[in-house]
Amino acid sequence: MMRSVAAFPPLFRLLLALLIATLTTTGCSIFSGSTDETAGWSANKLYDEARVAQSDGAWDKAAKYYEKLEARYPYGRFAQQAQLELGYVYWKAGETGSAIAAADRFIKLHPSHPAVDYAYYLKGLINFNEDLGWAGYISSQDPTERDPKAARASFDAFRELATRFPDSKYTPDAIQRMNYLVNALAAHEVHVARYYLNRGAYVAAANRAQSEIKTYPTAPATEEAMYILVLAYDKLGMKDLHDDAERVMRKNFPDSKLYTEGLSAKSKWWHLW
Repeated sequence: MMRSVAAFPPLFRLLLALLIATLTTTGCSIFSGSTDETAGWSANKLYDEARVAQSDGAWDKAAKYYEKLEARYPYGRFAQQAQLELGYVYWKAGETGSAIAAADRFIKLHPSHPAVDYAYYLKGLINFNEDLGWAGYISSQDPTERDPKAARASFDAFRELATRFPDSKYTPDAIQRMNYLVNALAAHEVHVARYYLNRGAYVAAANRAQSEIKTYPTAPATEEAMYILVLAYDKLGMKDLHDDAERVMRKNFPDSKLYTEGLSAKSKWWHLW
């Protein structure tokens, strides 16, 4: 037969009551995890805290606040600003894919927003910095292992910015970076051409060199592309094409070091950033 609670000693009854009260008070946190510190925060509060975290370089924390702001208050200026800022904080947190997706989403949702030029600039900047590693050590790595996709994506974003918003404060820097990217893409073509040349694939080398000359005629790498074309035609025994290519090269680059030093004379023009 079960004993009633009253049958237990007073001290036991007191401890039991305290245990029940504790479980009642903390039951939710025990079974559902820690409470959300942002519960009940207004849109303004979330935005202010996100900005503070962003200023402190706490990128993950800033992203969390911006995400909560957009989820809880999807309409209004705070939500739009959160969407724009998310691209930046994702990028600084090293989440490149998420950063580009956030910039694209803002452009799609707010094509007429006063700050949409910044979204294009940010997208170009993310891809530009993603690609700097490629440009920075391109001479020390097999060029066929490198994918210039980021450089092309960056160029496209900067070009869209410069075309649609020629008076934007971001456009001058975007144009400067576009010039750099053109040179980087040209250098990629030449490095691939040299790769083929060094392996005896002379037709492929000539085709790649021609591609660089036609696509990026004013790039610094064109000098080397012309020289590779001359060498490739010589190896293929195509005398007429060889003579034509050499004549064009000597006309355009009369003082080229390549005549005396060969491909070892290539310059490292890309160390600009």
